[in-house]
Amino acid sequence: MAERRPSPTLFVMVKAPVAGRVKTRLARTIGAPEALRFYRTATAALLRRVGRDPRWRTVLAVAPDVAAGHRFWPADIARIGQGSGDLGARMQRLIDLNRSAPTVIVGSDIPGVRRSHVAQAFRALGTHEIVFGPADDGGYWLIGARGRPRVPRLFGNVRWSTEHALADTRANAGDSVGFLERLSDVDEEVDWRAWRRG
Repeated sequence: MAERRPSPTLFVMVKAPVAGRVKTRLARTIGAPEALRFYRTATAALLRRVGRDPRWRTVLAVAPDVAAGHRFWPADIARIGQGSGDLGARMQRLIDLNRSAPTVIVGSDIPGVRRSHVAQAFRALGTHEIVFGPADDGGYWLIGARGRPRVPRLFGNVRWSTEHALADTRANAGDSVGFLERLSDVDEEVDWRAWRRG
């Protein structure tokens, strides 16, 4: 009997949908209730678009860990806690958990992410060790790693929440790197207003 190949895995990084705990930078200008409304809406829409595609297994990586049992999350999508540490430590943990298959990680606050983007990322991992989806602010909305990547520590010395995050991670990634299209996340009021118009 043939051994079953591990499924490509999409991890969606989410936070407990609690006012004052999500989209805090956005909340400074539009208020915590409106920022929470955006976060809930964007997350639910993303999961409807990408969460049940048969081409990959979707897992919610939830922060804090105790919120993995929250009733807000769809019952039919697997959930795990993100664990402790900075963003890099938490993403590294997800890649390490899934070393036997290609892994793609996305955030939940990028309204432009579609199934086609995720599929393209997994295809790119057929020819590249690492794949990035660059964001307009100098960060990235997606990172993917081939199963058992030769790059053991992708996230060392990354200046998170700055315009250097992609460049710093790219410097750790070696030579076999692919890129998807550039998308915008929603961190500032101007981004939120553009999202509402769209």
